[in-house]
Amino acid sequence: MASLVLSQCCGLRPLPADIRFRSKTRLPVATNLSFIHAGHRRPILAGRFLRDWALKVSAPARPVLVERQEGVDVIRVRKEEFDPGMPPPFGLAEIRAAIPKHCWVKNPWRSMSYVVRDVAIVFGLAAAAMYVNSWIVWPLYWAAQGTMFWALFVLGHDCGHGSFSNSSRLNNVVGHILHSAILVPYHGWRISHRTHHQNHGHVEKDESWHPLSEKIYRSLDSATRMLRFTLPFPMLAFPIYLWGRSPGKNGSHFNPESDLFVPNERKDVLTSTACWIAMASLLAGLTWFMGPLKMFQLYAVPYGLFVTWLDLVTYLHHHGHEEKLPWYRGKEWSYLRGGLTTLDRDYGLINNIHHDIGTHVIHHLFPQIPHYHLVEATMAAKPVLGKYYREPETSGPLPLHLLRVLSRSLKKDHYVSDSGDIVYYQKDPELVPLLLQKSN
Repeated sequence: MASLVLSQCCGLRPLPADIRFRSKTRLPVATNLSFIHAGHRRPILAGRFLRDWALKVSAPARPVLVERQEGVDVIRVRKEEFDPGMPPPFGLAEIRAAIPKHCWVKNPWRSMSYVVRDVAIVFGLAAAAMYVNSWIVWPLYWAAQGTMFWALFVLGHDCGHGSFSNSSRLNNVVGHILHSAILVPYHGWRISHRTHHQNHGHVEKDESWHPLSEKIYRSLDSATRMLRFTLPFPMLAFPIYLWGRSPGKNGSHFNPESDLFVPNERKDVLTSTACWIAMASLLAGLTWFMGPLKMFQLYAVPYGLFVTWLDLVTYLHHHGHEEKLPWYRGKEWSYLRGGLTTLDRDYGLINNIHHDIGTHVIHHLFPQIPHYHLVEATMAAKPVLGKYYREPETSGPLPLHLLRVLSRSLKKDHYVSDSGDIVYYQKDPELVPLLLQKSN
């Protein structure tokens, strides 16, 4: 029987003469094998062959038939292709166990050192720009200060997650100072961002940059649809989102009665809204004292660039991969499967400035890990994640390659189907010609 093969057209037939069977399986020779502990309970073998094997077993696959022509016969070869929508063969506990214990430790002194550093840079940049006061210098100041505003946001973001320190009082005080300074309502955003993490990858329940269903998408007027997918407008969406959320959802981050919040959170929301109003009043007073032009130069333009950074980074954490990634509904969704659809991004020199927020997959699964341990935690978790972890494209000093990724995504990631528990972005063929015409 070993010399016969099942033919689709004529039953059993002899195998071709050039096919031979070995009497026993031969495994590749493993080179440079060594025993390493790496925090595991028992030693494991490390080597090229075993590393390759580990990646293969941690990635569910779907069978694909590939036809290969040989002479006059067509031979069907059974091949396996990775399916990102399949449930992973590992759990959160296995990922957690692979991460070194010290990565979970929050050091408030270290966290505060980043705050002191960033605030000093912000004031130093402003003082230098005012002293020189040259139109040659102002664009450089805007780029640098807008990036530093974004860095302040990331530190406040850590406060919101509780990864800044174990003290909720310290987290809230620092978070209010940092976020109010850049006109973000700390508690209002913190609560909605918590909702985003708890429901990441869920079509209806996710909170930020989630896909529109086709029904909601078609209900938008043509101008809104075009603006939503035409640069630079999507990169200026954050203030609008704070006031009115996304299409298909109601509420405001400033209103304690919004359905974003439960009754016992309303006091927190009022506190953050009051801090936001106080900062807006301070900016108005400084505008009257220093003049509109000076405040436009010092604050308004950097604030606009900060918003651009925020929208760019948060969008690309969930969009723009070369292959389509799933979104979930109903019983197919789980916290782990939703988190595994997020993406890491490399920002070159900006990685350190904005506190490695581009290292996003592990952050989404375990937001309690401080930002200064995210890179190490990711490296430790990658052997468990296997193909569910998608290596980011390496950046140059500045992440200019991400502009291409962003543009490509906006041209094809428009909506998802109204039905189905595992769905993928679809392209609106009627919108694409309009976008191309607008770009030309």
